[in-house]
Amino acid sequence: MSELPNEKICLVDDDPSVLTGLVRLLTSAGWRVQPFGDPAEFLRYACSHQVPVAVLDVGMPVMSGLEVQVRLKQISPGTRVIVFTGRDNPLVCGTAVRGGAAAFFSKPFDDEEFLSAVCAAVTL
Repeated sequence: MSELPNEKICLVDDDPSVLTGLVRLLTSAGWRVQPFGDPAEFLRYACSHQVPVAVLDVGMPVMSGLEVQVRLKQISPGTRVIVFTGRDNPLVCGTAVRGGAAAFFSKPFDDEEFLSAVCAAVTL
């Protein structure tokens, strides 16, 4: 990935260790990343900032990533969404994809496949 767009990737997960790991992965590939540990905080941010790509964890206690995806579509319909989860569940995957997710991953996922999906989402 030599020429990455100068767009920020928003990352939403309530697990600080996952946030740290994904921030490191994305920044090591040249992306600018804005992490959020609270989905409500992210949605407030999305109301007043351009969000080209959002990476959402499904399993969060207060608001699931799928709920964030639905609300985000109302706030920022042009945002491309990538969803990931720690539980491999075809129903969750189907819901995310029908909701417009550009990609869906079950943890642990391949770093290169994930980075490729982010790159594809940015260039859509």
